[in-house]
Parts: sequence; structure tokens; C-alpha cells
Amino acid sequence: MFSVFPLRRYSAHLLAAFLICFVILPANESHAQSVLKTVPADADIAPGASEIIQLWPALPPGADKATLDFRVPHIATKREGQDPGISDIARPVIAVYRAAKPDGSAVLLIPGGGYRHLAGGPGVARWLAGRGTTTFVLIYRLAQDGWAGGPDTPLQDAQRAMRLMRANAARWQLDPARLGVMGSSAGGHVAGQLITRFDATIYTPVDASDSISARPDFASLNYAVGTMQGTLAHGGSRTRLLGANPSAQLMKAYSNEELVRTDMPPVFLIHAADDTSVAVDNSIMMFSAIRKVKVDAALYIFEKGGHGFGLGSRAGATVQAWPSLFIQWGTSHAMFRE
Repeated sequence: MFSVFPLRRYSAHLLAAFLICFVILPANESHAQSVLKTVPADADIAPGASEIIQLWPALPPGADKATLDFRVPHIATKREGQDPGISDIARPVIAVYRAAKPDGSAVLLIPGGGYRHLAGGPGVARWLAGRGTTTFVLIYRLAQDGWAGGPDTPLQDAQRAMRLMRANAARWQLDPARLGVMGSSAGGHVAGQLITRFDATIYTPVDASDSISARPDFASLNYAVGTMQGTLAHGGSRTRLLGANPSAQLMKAYSNEELVRTDMPPVFLIHAADDTSVAVDNSIMMFSAIRKVKVDAALYIFEKGGHGFGLGSRAGATVQAWPSLFIQWGTSHAMFRE
């Protein structure tokens, strides 16, 4: 629905960012150089990434309230054992998986983990990069760590990541009008927040990149947490994002099906009917809500696959078709090149 609009949709934002950088930077220094801070590669945090970029030039917004120790300059903690994942995210980053033959498209990949930790991402990132889509895995902060932004904390990082991708498109050979987001499970809730609240003012701008649009051009919500209301909500995600006893008003405010809008990007949704962690009704509700505002959307419900099926290679699953369906869908919206 929005894919037919050319780059001029962002021209005003890009021009503003260029003028600001022209005024405050030396002539031989680019906007990308002034913003991006590469941090040492961390195989535990982002295996196989070509580079890792710090989202915020200093401490992230709301760090004064966070319960984390900032004296140690670390990104996050890798959890081991029966419940692996990444937690204690003190310095959020985007891990870049460069495409060998970039077609100009890019995806901001947001892992799940029930808002308790982050899990998954590199496998899908490597697959996307292998077909020409440069992929940025978002290592985002969690509200449970006390950040002043509360439940908006993950969205702060998602907005900032999309703005950095668009502001520095030339660095990664990206088309600024073909940048998407893909979120899985709780990461799908973050992605849903981004496509419905991309223009929400939830942090104080820190540089010229924050004048650029954070709106993705397309989205994929994979077995996504959607609603925060009623029995269909994923209880753990709701508690860790909104607290133990959120009000009805607060739950509604963070239920993505309540936030759909006519200027959101086209959306691709997938879910397995036998998902016992996040009810398939989350995707059905979101799809129905998107249809009501007349935005393009596709929903695929597979009979078997469970939760967290990644690329769909699980034995006995029926979800193996989703990667090719996603590429076909994205190509039909002029987001990917055949």
C-alpha cells in the first residue's frame, strides 16, 4: 500500500539531517562518522556479525533509574544453562549482518524472549543476508531493569535503530525507502509498537539522526505477542513490561491491535495454530485490526510448528514455507529485488 511512494517521502527529514551535520561538522567528516560508534565484536552476543554499533552515543535514556551497573563497559550478559539468552542489557546495540550482494533492502530483526531476556536472531539474520537483505539484530533494553522509560524502553531502542539505519543508509548500501522490521514473540510486540508508534516522542533527541523518520517500510510479525488485554495476553510478557497489576487503561495502551493506523506499513504475519506459549489469536486479532484500517496485510497460520520456530526447520512442523512466502510477499510490495 505504501511501497509505491518514492524516496521523497523521507527527503525532508534527510535534508534536515544533512543541513544540521553540515553546520556542526567539519567538511571532511560525514554524518555517519559523527553518530556511529563501533564496539568490539562479541561472539556470545552476536555470533557471525560483521560489526556491532552502539545505539546511543553516551548512556541510554533513563539510565539514572536503571538497576544495572554501568561502571563495567559491557553490552549485556549471556545466560547459560536450561534458559539461555541475553539479559542485563546496559548498552543496546545493533549487530550488522552484511549481505554479500546487497539488493538495497534491510531488516531490523528484533529477538523475542518474553521481555525477560533476548533469544534468537542470528540464524534468521544470516539467512536474510544470504539472499541480499542486510540485517540488523537489535539487542534492546528491557523494562524490568528499571529504566526511566518504563514500558517504552524497548521502543526507544527500536526507533533509534531504525533512524540510524536510515541516516547511514549509504554506509551499508541501503535504499532508505526499503527498510523493514521483523520481530518474533515478544520482539514481535516491539515491532508492532514500532509500526504503530514510530512517531511517538518517547526520548529526547541526541543528534541529527533523531530528526529522521523511524517508520519502517514493511513489517513481519512472527508468532508475535500482540495484545496485553484479557486471557489471550502472554502473561509473562505483560508482567515484565507493564508490572504485576497493570490498569485496564495501561494494558489497552500497549495492545498493538488497539494502535493500528492508516499510515502504518504493510504487514506480514505468521503463527502456528499449535502455539501453546503465545496464542495464535494474537496474530488473528492484529490482522483483523489492520484490515479495518485498510492497510495491506497477509496472515499465514500453519497447523504445526509450536512457538519459536525460527526458520521452520523443526521436525514435523508445517511452517517451512514461511521464508519463501515472506520473500514473495516482500517482492510484491517492491521491497526486495528478485
